[in-house]
Amino acid sequence: MRTNKSIRHLLLGLLLAIISSSAFAQIGISVSFGPPALPVYEQPICPGDGYLWTPGYWAWDADYGDYYWVPGTWIEAPEVGYLWTPGYWGWGGGGYLFHEGYWGPQVGFYGGISYGFGYFGNGYEGGRWDGGHFFYNRTVNNVNIVNIHNTYNTTIVHNTTVINRVSYNGGTGGIEARATSQEEAAERERHMAPVAAQVQHVQTARTNPQLRASVNQGKPPIAATARPAQFSGQGVVAAHEAGAPYHPPANHPAPAPAAHAAEVQPHQAPAPPNTGNPKTDQKYQQQQNKLIAKQNQEHQQLQQKQDAEHQRASQQAQNNAQKQQMEQRHQQQTQQMEQRHTQQQQQLQQRQQPTQSHTEEHPR
Repeated sequence: MRTNKSIRHLLLGLLLAIISSSAFAQIGISVSFGPPALPVYEQPICPGDGYLWTPGYWAWDADYGDYYWVPGTWIEAPEVGYLWTPGYWGWGGGGYLFHEGYWGPQVGFYGGISYGFGYFGNGYEGGRWDGGHFFYNRTVNNVNIVNIHNTYNTTIVHNTTVINRVSYNGGTGGIEARATSQEEAAERERHMAPVAAQVQHVQTARTNPQLRASVNQGKPPIAATARPAQFSGQGVVAAHEAGAPYHPPANHPAPAPAAHAAEVQPHQAPAPPNTGNPKTDQKYQQQQNKLIAKQNQEHQQLQQKQDAEHQRASQQAQNNAQKQQMEQRHQQQTQQMEQRHTQQQQQLQQRQQPTQSHTEEHPR
């Protein structure tokens, strides 16, 4: 069975390599059922000038077989003039695929999903760049005019209430929208991957059990934050209600946390960076590949160690109490390994952040 699982992981890796195109909008893992509806929540106040709103969305955790909520948050724009194109789930190839979001000079296609707060399915109506400064539309943004003076008021037909809270494009019940020629052109422009703060924000959400759809029933207790990866204290907003009644597939229960290394999927390389500096991008990608190779080696070593202990236990005819102790030890070892690997990824991304900032201040 474990051999079959390894083969499936290998095939999955090959599939991801095939469907990842040269364009940055990377397509990730395919899920057989769509994400829950977008929850109802308020936007926390903007923490400072130059921060742009990135809406919350449902991400997929293959280890738990469950969607989890990535809270909306304010992020400093990586470059003057750049806007955020949100990621989105879209039906294709017999499943729902996630199209990664990106930074660029124009907002591209994001599935027609009405995320609210300026993202109403097409383009962005929450603000604009002018003279090197970002001006906020107070009609759809929560901005303190005492601290931020570059604001304006433009009434939006959609207003701040998202009427249709469907969170995916195509498929049964999905949003029926297609990219315009302008949005297709925007996707071909120079892009920048999510910055390190965004990646850390997603990883922090993934490790919080309360953000899993099976736990919060589509109503996450942390729906939005004022700053990325800060999930407690001032600026944290809970959802008022779920966007629609939560009905997970009856034949797809969320599995329990991994108890053995053999149950954990091998690490996959993230989307390649695209800062506009090929040497910097290549160096960071090499560091990522080196770290992933080391982590997968540790994963394999722990799996071999646990398999050997299982074999000895069967040969020695251990009693139930001894077997239970061994299983508890294996679960603890596996969870500690995954936590350590997550911290290593976060540290690498944090080290990359100053390099990105330097590149962004001196664009080519």
